[in-house]
Amino acid sequence: MTIVDIASDLGRIVHPDYPEWDAARGTFNLLIDQRPEAIAFPADDREVATVIAYARRRGLRIAAQATGHNPGPLGSLAGTLILNTSALTGVSIDADARRVRVGAATKWEKVTPRLSELGLAGLHGSSPDVGIVGYSLGGGIGWLARKYGMQANAVTAIELVTAEGHLIRTDPAHEPELFWALRGGGGNFGIVTAIEFAVHPVRELYSGAMFFPIERTSEILHAWTDLLPALPEEITTWATILHFPPLPSVPEMFRGRSFIIVMAAFLGTEPDGRELLRPLRLLGPEMDTFATQPPAALSELAMDPPDPLPYWTTTALIDEMPSAAIENVARIAGPGSPLTMVQFRHMGGALARHEPGAGARATLPGHIAVFGLGVVPEAAAKPAVLAELEALSAVFAPHRVGDYLNFVEEPADGSAFFDTDTWNRLRRVKALYDPDDLFRGNHHIPPA
Repeated sequence: MTIVDIASDLGRIVHPDYPEWDAARGTFNLLIDQRPEAIAFPADDREVATVIAYARRRGLRIAAQATGHNPGPLGSLAGTLILNTSALTGVSIDADARRVRVGAATKWEKVTPRLSELGLAGLHGSSPDVGIVGYSLGGGIGWLARKYGMQANAVTAIELVTAEGHLIRTDPAHEPELFWALRGGGGNFGIVTAIEFAVHPVRELYSGAMFFPIERTSEILHAWTDLLPALPEEITTWATILHFPPLPSVPEMFRGRSFIIVMAAFLGTEPDGRELLRPLRLLGPEMDTFATQPPAALSELAMDPPDPLPYWTTTALIDEMPSAAIENVARIAGPGSPLTMVQFRHMGGALARHEPGAGARATLPGHIAVFGLGVVPEAAAKPAVLAELEALSAVFAPHRVGDYLNFVEEPADGSAFFDTDTWNRLRRVKALYDPDDLFRGNHHIPPA
């Protein structure tokens, strides 16, 4: 087979015997061993359309990919071409209209600082390294979610190439059913080349983190969950158990240490924010980084790793976290745990309200989102990590009310993420725009 196919209207396509194949097929999770039939690197919309035609002629299905986050749900890529959109970048900001347009591979780190300088904030999540398009198509829950909802519902227009090779722009007035399906239905309906979304006026906010020793996990989680019912929508809080590795790249104050950390972002004044968090501060954190800051500071608040890692995860949306569950979490993820992180995100507020004109993933059930992660630096570490993730999942099984699809990093039945009416509607849209099931989204939606 040809190592590299190059044509003026096709861009670059590489195959498994290409010398840099392993680098080309790599993902953010180093445990995912992607083995597609080929990988295409189109340079623009026209080349995307030509790659789609190329794949159809060869009987290949297509999976879009840019930053390589959350590729696990795709499963086997036999008979599949990865369409890598990494060349489709670019950022345009209309500050007066509070609108942003970005190319398919643009990461939040290219947008958030510029918005912050303009006194604006987008609905990004915990990591600046994540691509905006994939995050948005799957929902998107971040630091301002309790006030403004999911990023999917902030999207105002989407540009994509269809299975027939047509470049279309969809919004509430043009192809409205497709616009609805894309916002939460993932990449099942075409190859998104650009996205436009609304942002919010935020010049500063009160945000930061309180660090407590890992031995106080039970006490702090009890205090945090007791506080949640009294918090207004203007504040979003996360509680995170974090075991820092003993690596030179980790700041000395954290290196090799473990903490239970309460993080928050408050759209209000510092005095009001301090009062809201006073019950936690009275517990005497070892470190307290809260201050009035520009919105760009939220990009690094969660301390997500910037580089690819080998890891396994578990997740759940839960309706409550009772005392017994907290005690079990403290035991499983406490001192000496093989898990790297267990995070709890306060939900509710705008995340639970269905606004007119919202997308397919308009709301999320549950009071708290749970996400557990264990890094596996070597094969010998895998059994212990998987056992603890399974134990964590069992703790929350009685309280589980659903899943957030962007957090599910393995193959799953797509219908589990939606109610019956939404699922059937998504399948009808899929049948209309991709009846041959050419496109593989990270969580598959088959045509009706």
